[in-house]
Amino acid sequence: MKFKIVYDKPSRLRVRAGGFAFDSSKECAIFNAIRELEGVSSVQVHAENGGILIGYKEGSREQILNFLSELDTRKLEDVPPSAEFQISQIDHDFYSKLSQILLFRVIKCAVLPLPIARALTLFNSCRYIYRGVKTLANGHLTVDVLDGASISACICQKDYATASTIMFLLRISALLEEYTHARTKAVLRNTLAIKADNVWRVKDGLDELIPMKDLKVGDLVHVRTGSVIPVDGEVESGEASVNESSMTGEPLAVLKSAHSSVFAGTVIDEGSLVIRVREISSNTKISKIIELIDNSENLKAGVQSRAESLADSIVPFSFLAFGLTFAFTRNITKAVSVLMVDYSCALKLSTPIAVISAIREASVHNMTVKGGKYLEAFAEADTIVFDKTGTLTQAEPRLEKVIPFGNYSENEVLKIAACLEEHFPHSVARAIVKGAEARGLKHLEEHAEVHYIVAHGIATTLHGERTVIGSKHFVTEDEHISISANEDRVIEQEAGSYSCIYLAIGSELAGVLCISDPPRSEAKKVIQELKELGIQDVVMLTGDSQKSAARTAEMLGIDTCLAQVLPEEKHRMIERLKESGKKVIMVGDGINDAPALAAAHVSVAMSDASDIAKETADITLCESNLQELVTLRLLSASLFERVRKNYRFIIGFNTSLLLGGLFGVLAPSTSALLHNVSTMGICLKSMTPLLTDDSAKPDDEADKKGN
Repeated sequence: MKFKIVYDKPSRLRVRAGGFAFDSSKECAIFNAIRELEGVSSVQVHAENGGILIGYKEGSREQILNFLSELDTRKLEDVPPSAEFQISQIDHDFYSKLSQILLFRVIKCAVLPLPIARALTLFNSCRYIYRGVKTLANGHLTVDVLDGASISACICQKDYATASTIMFLLRISALLEEYTHARTKAVLRNTLAIKADNVWRVKDGLDELIPMKDLKVGDLVHVRTGSVIPVDGEVESGEASVNESSMTGEPLAVLKSAHSSVFAGTVIDEGSLVIRVREISSNTKISKIIELIDNSENLKAGVQSRAESLADSIVPFSFLAFGLTFAFTRNITKAVSVLMVDYSCALKLSTPIAVISAIREASVHNMTVKGGKYLEAFAEADTIVFDKTGTLTQAEPRLEKVIPFGNYSENEVLKIAACLEEHFPHSVARAIVKGAEARGLKHLEEHAEVHYIVAHGIATTLHGERTVIGSKHFVTEDEHISISANEDRVIEQEAGSYSCIYLAIGSELAGVLCISDPPRSEAKKVIQELKELGIQDVVMLTGDSQKSAARTAEMLGIDTCLAQVLPEEKHRMIERLKESGKKVIMVGDGINDAPALAAAHVSVAMSDASDIAKETADITLCESNLQELVTLRLLSASLFERVRKNYRFIIGFNTSLLLGGLFGVLAPSTSALLHNVSTMGICLKSMTPLLTDDSAKPDDEADKKGN
């Protein structure tokens, strides 16, 4: 690519290749190619003039220039815009529009003749006045009516400068709100994108695990209980209940069978489907989720809904104050000064901007929050309930030993277990599959269709015999497999405090797999910090043995521990806590945690959680670190402290402006200027980060910095 350097300073380089160097369809491909270079920190690409702005680390300049010289844009494939590229474009568009507004303002005030400037003010005012009249005609008395009335009053008084200032500040406020929403949506779009690495493709009647990138339109994919549907398509065979809440917002699952349409990002609650791929892209689904988060009244924080209601309810009092001031003083200037000021504009803008900025900040800290109401619930919660395996314990548990029984060898037990567990990815399932791989065991699909049983296990038919794998409760009480006293004694001696997974074939116990599941290194510290931040009760629920659960609870400082708990019992425990007046957070990762996650006031899924757990949860951690729970508690508490401070400032400052106008201290133009500048300032403040870098760091990093 031929280009010339137009700006060259340390850590910042701008080159220009000309307007015909590449078209807009290549912008994202060029952005991605440059962004992948080592040392590049930021990129902006603009096809209009062939401009590329690159931020880089010291020592990377020559490498970047060499790369650009050798870059052939014609060989780059067109790619869909990535989230990072979209964010870059949103930032560029915002600064361009802001620059245009400021430049036009300077030209209008300093260059244009007064008659032309006034004519432009009159022309621009028509839009605001029309919007206010239309809103009033529809029977609503909102901020739009107040804006239109304020501008009209200034025009009637021939105070064109004040009217122009009001409209200038309203345009900037609207631009700030639009920018915050757009940037937040782009960040959420990236975190909510379906990132399935592998899928089960059906070929010649057999399931084969292939990378998602190798899947093509027209292929058949097999999706089972608890898994996310990775594509848009049509059901070829099977029957299942599909949770489509991410698209429709409806909580009830929908029955899908042959010839039904299914969509990427929805989750199979129960059953299995073979789906013919129609579309691999899931942009439509992600857009639906973003729209749901952004617009749903059900997902708004209570404080946000209250602010919006309060803002509109205050408007009539602003007009009443205007009328009373004029009636008592007979001074239109004082009355207009009062009209220039209102509480509602700042309330209505600052609170939603603060909430959506907090959701964006959560995504920066690797947490996806599905709505402002969940930040509010997290801030107010006094009880947190943890699942044990994969949540409080390591995300990568290890297979420590296999205890065979009957005529089965260790390798046979492990091979069969891995063959069943690989269909339902969970931290324990992955440990078993990896254990088989480590021993070099290859397992062929010799069994029939596998089914996840919500009562904590997997069942299938192997060589004509019913085969089950799961907890002791599932195998002995639900499946009625008898375990002899001698077998119990062997398990007790061999397994110790390991977590145990039982495999039974036919009516006999075939073996037990022992899993080491040590607590996460940060778990104890996180629990202590959550208590310091106002969490009064920490509860652990697990289907594991009493011995293993008690040991973990003691190590981590957990207040209440319940072992050998079934999924429905977890749900009932959450309901009991709520009935006792507790405000409950539930943190889990498994298919069996979904009922409890749905029941809690606010629920959190771990980064490696099952698809159905992520779908059910209100918040998803995108990294495997419990420290993010502390960050989220700090973030949510800081958000509502900010909202309260905003309220106090808005009421105090605007009251002083009203009194200043009423007693003739402030002219209408001054009142309007101070009011709009304060509104814009509080909106800007609401967009700033709530957390400092240190407060959001994991403990080990913060400690290192302190040392």
